[in-house]
Amino acid sequence: MSEQEAGKGSPKSSSLSPYEEAMEALSSLITRRTRADGTNMGDQFDLLFDYLKMLDLEEPIANMKIIHVAGTKGKGSTCTFTESILRNCGFSTGLFTSPHLIDIRERFRLDGMEICEEKFLAYFWWCYDRLKEKTDDNVPMPTYFRFLALLAFKIFAAEQVDVAIMEVGLGGKYDATNVVQSPIVCGITSLGYDHMEILGNTLGEIAGEKAGIFKNRIPAFTVPQPDEAMHVLEEKASQLNVPLQVVTPLDAKLLNGLKLGLEGEHQYLNAGLSIALCFTWLKRTGNLGDICLEQTDTLSEQFIKGLTSASLQGRAQIVPDHHIKSERSNELVFFLDGAHSPESMEVCARWFSVAIKEYNPDKALFHQQRDISKLSYEVVKTHQGEGGSHIKSTPILLFNCLTVRDPQLLLPHLMETCADHGVYFKKAIFVPSLSVFNKVGPQDYTLIGSKVDLSWQFNLQRVWENLMQCSKGKSTDIVSEELKDDMGMSASNCEHSAVFSSLPLAIKWLRDRVHQNQSVRFQVLVTGSLHLVGDVLKLVKK
Repeated sequence: MSEQEAGKGSPKSSSLSPYEEAMEALSSLITRRTRADGTNMGDQFDLLFDYLKMLDLEEPIANMKIIHVAGTKGKGSTCTFTESILRNCGFSTGLFTSPHLIDIRERFRLDGMEICEEKFLAYFWWCYDRLKEKTDDNVPMPTYFRFLALLAFKIFAAEQVDVAIMEVGLGGKYDATNVVQSPIVCGITSLGYDHMEILGNTLGEIAGEKAGIFKNRIPAFTVPQPDEAMHVLEEKASQLNVPLQVVTPLDAKLLNGLKLGLEGEHQYLNAGLSIALCFTWLKRTGNLGDICLEQTDTLSEQFIKGLTSASLQGRAQIVPDHHIKSERSNELVFFLDGAHSPESMEVCARWFSVAIKEYNPDKALFHQQRDISKLSYEVVKTHQGEGGSHIKSTPILLFNCLTVRDPQLLLPHLMETCADHGVYFKKAIFVPSLSVFNKVGPQDYTLIGSKVDLSWQFNLQRVWENLMQCSKGKSTDIVSEELKDDMGMSASNCEHSAVFSSLPLAIKWLRDRVHQNQSVRFQVLVTGSLHLVGDVLKLVKK
């Protein structure tokens, strides 16, 4: 795309970099949306088709060979597996996912790599300037996520990808990605209770929203669902003559002794769904050929490589804190998982309980770093203390969740599942998010949050303390001696938990504890919110 085609954008401040200018413009599109339907002018679903006309995207989308995926849990993982498989089959791929953890460009991947800054800016301003020129009071500028979805379609069309894998942002029926009229195949991942304030209060209502991506006679796949949800999916599929099939988890034996690229037993279910989506895409586009055989019998080399090399940040990811200057690089280790529903909390707890035990201090472990831009593998060397002294592991919880979610549903699932595996948190730390809802891009990360409302974090702390009181007697040595002192930096310190006014302050406190306790390895589970996971990655990796 030439500079003239790309557009030069709106007048910008010379104090900002070109990328920061784009982030400022993007931030201006963020609104507090409650529900996408026909009741609000700015949220009317039909407006999306006006935007497609303005951007000349109707025909390109119609010609695009799209895989469309909705669901409550596992959307990102399923899309990541699907993209990796088809890329390893030799196709050029476009992958649109959400949310991003560190950089907005993570949402747009071309052939497995996040889009480069130069291309992103060119496509961004082309779309933004054209919409600015053509929108008015009756058809206002699209909201944040809608703009990103439109941008994804523009990028994938212009880059002429062979396949575009589109992850639904929220729901399905009224989601911005659902302007797709003729996908090649659709997928519905595991359904559960999430975003109930928008999607409905029952699994049936939620399933109805997700099934909104079904298109007449287009094949669709799902995983085993609760009866209430499955009945709705089957009913919606029947109404549209959709051949809906239920897939089973991938048999690990088909990987020829290798492991999935994404950690956790639940990923075998997502992998099974991705295999069905890829096989159907290959078949319906006339590309099956010699690439793969029936997936129930065997997996081709390309499929195995795609599944075992798939990589996704913020899901069952292990990141040692290299800011600690010492002989050991594993004194402070972050175990990151963006779980934020009751079901995913259990999955996260099972993964963490196994992962901290497998994080062996007596040998070098290879931990795949989920850095999409580098796809590097890093050797994390672990050692015993000086003179071979034993290093004591101390599990700590670092948690936050959105106020629309119920901690009474999330925290008990986490605590009880960990306890079932013999894992007891020595301290729970609650922090507000660094990310703010109305700002994209670089933000000022100060140590002490000024005028931060911590009422939600205090509420989370009360829930945790009550749970700990109820669980007393079930475990021993819950409170660690090395965590009892020096809590002056916290906004509220209780027996089993603490609230900090900012995430940087909490991480500084953890690093200080490491320096003061050379015989302790702090294993910090970061969960409850992908935004929190992203914030931690920004601070630990920068």
